[in-house]
Amino acid sequence: MLKVLNASRYLVMAAVIGSLLSAVALYAYGLIDTLVVITRTLSSAEVSTKGAKGLMLYFIEIFDLFLLGTVMLILALGLYELFINPDLKMASRLQINTFEDLKSTLVTVVIAVMAVTFLGHIMSWDGAADLLDIGVPVALVIVALNFYLWVAKGAKK
Repeated sequence: MLKVLNASRYLVMAAVIGSLLSAVALYAYGLIDTLVVITRTLSSAEVSTKGAKGLMLYFIEIFDLFLLGTVMLILALGLYELFINPDLKMASRLQINTFEDLKSTLVTVVIAVMAVTFLGHIMSWDGAADLLDIGVPVALVIVALNFYLWVAKGAKK
């Protein structure tokens, strides 16, 4: 029974592989989207304030794809490091020693994704919708997540 339980940790490989494939897909899509936006911009040869605002919005949304890809990559690497091989070489900022480290790292990236997504709403704002309807809930979630990080950091000490 002990051998079966020890081997069961390899079940997490499904999540690792799925997360890695998701990260690759998001990075590839973001890269292709970047090339398409640049090509479309150069071929239109239109230079205007409205065009610049649209281009900024496209790139903010593309960056959001890369951030989501990063979340999936962190998840894959963190789960692998926690369950399979603790000697995995990762950047010191991404060192995952506990499940709490993994959650804290992911929460930090989620905060960044939420901020970028809200920035995209600001950039595409046409004045019709009320930004407070989006901004207040986003701000509350970001505050709650930062409070979680603060509590988690305090518990570590």
